[in-house]
Amino acid sequence: MPPPSEMSRRLTFLFALAAGVAVANLYWAQPLLNVIAGDLRAATATAGWLVTATQVGYAVGVLRLVPLGDVLDRRRFIPVMLLTSAAALLLCALAPSIGVLLFALGVLGVTTIAGQVLTPLAGDLAGDAHRGRIVGVVGSGTLTGILASRTISGLVAGAVGWRAIFALAAVVAVLLAVLLYRAIPPLAPRTRMPYPQLIASVGAVVMRERAARWTLVLAATGFAAFSLFWTALTFLLGGPPFRYPVAVIGLFGLAGLAGVLSGLHGGRLHDRGWSLPATGAAWVLALGAFVVAAFAGRSVALVIIAIIMIDVTLQTQALLNRARLFALSHEARSRLNTALATGNFIGAALGSAAATTLWFAGGWTAVTITGTALCCFALTVWALGRRGPLVIRFAVPDGAAPDRRETSLNRTPSIRSARSAADRIRRSRSAKPAGCSTSPRNSAPPIH
Repeated sequence: MPPPSEMSRRLTFLFALAAGVAVANLYWAQPLLNVIAGDLRAATATAGWLVTATQVGYAVGVLRLVPLGDVLDRRRFIPVMLLTSAAALLLCALAPSIGVLLFALGVLGVTTIAGQVLTPLAGDLAGDAHRGRIVGVVGSGTLTGILASRTISGLVAGAVGWRAIFALAAVVAVLLAVLLYRAIPPLAPRTRMPYPQLIASVGAVVMRERAARWTLVLAATGFAAFSLFWTALTFLLGGPPFRYPVAVIGLFGLAGLAGVLSGLHGGRLHDRGWSLPATGAAWVLALGAFVVAAFAGRSVALVIIAIIMIDVTLQTQALLNRARLFALSHEARSRLNTALATGNFIGAALGSAAATTLWFAGGWTAVTITGTALCCFALTVWALGRRGPLVIRFAVPDGAAPDRRETSLNRTPSIRSARSAADRIRRSRSAKPAGCSTSPRNSAPPIH
């Protein structure tokens, strides 16, 4: 395990920036569909498939490429992915027809997975005492990329045309590839196995770890609630009584930047051993947020309050879920991240689909009732699992003996218990016959 000093503030910022740029590639085209359709003489309905092609490609990349982070040299793998995505972005910028653009965006989706490899790498390079904070900062970069991409895309396209945003993103991807290759320290692969076995092992890792399965349920529920809210919010703000244009609706996303701040500071809750209590508190506040949202059908102020509450609470629990998963295994973090991203993708897709159905069935009231029900379900899972299935058995650093006791993230170790452990070690050493020594490997304290 690399020393904690490997993950400096400068490298953490670079990881967060690269993760944000990588995920932003998925959304450049989203606000430009009408413009692209007009320029390429395509039907608007056909242009709508551009976003679908990118998302489907991304799902393939997460499932088929992200697990390679456990068996390849990531110092080379990440820059190669960035350079490949830069080539796809350049093809997007030069696309002469809607068909070529569809193909290029599909390839872009497959290859723009650097952020999903950088996050577990940040967990590997960070020390145990700071892993939650580091992963939180990198995750906040991803959220910033999602929130800012549509605004940046619209501004650039409005100034110099829609092709410029793809060309500019290609240049940025190349620069980041060079910077990351120079900045990432040499790091041996965590494990070695054939590719088919590696892909199959994603499911095997999840099935082996009960805590992973329960955590993935919480994570998918969180993304379902998040997607449900934001999809339905577009319908609410675009219809009566608000009737805002698309440009104004996009500005409401800026209130979601509060979720970025929660990621920057929420990781410290994990590092202090408060992950499970903080997860429960986040879901209680998310429940309150949907209650506030239920009364926001005619109030802009309540809409903004609900946005801030939902983004802060759901992003905080998402960060804590990721940090707990990374504590399960040093060798399988990329595969665990693959499982997490896949579950989140499924949850978000179900949330979006439910939002459309619920809106036309019962309007904003039906949406907020469903969001409340999702929060209650998550709280039930948390309450049932916080003293059993959600308790994490920590991975053991190289050279240390495994500690078979499961350690809950719901409390910090006390000074008294630490002193008691030290006293027991001293007594056991003093009781040894002369000439015998106690191996530090046999007396390694549990990792919290």
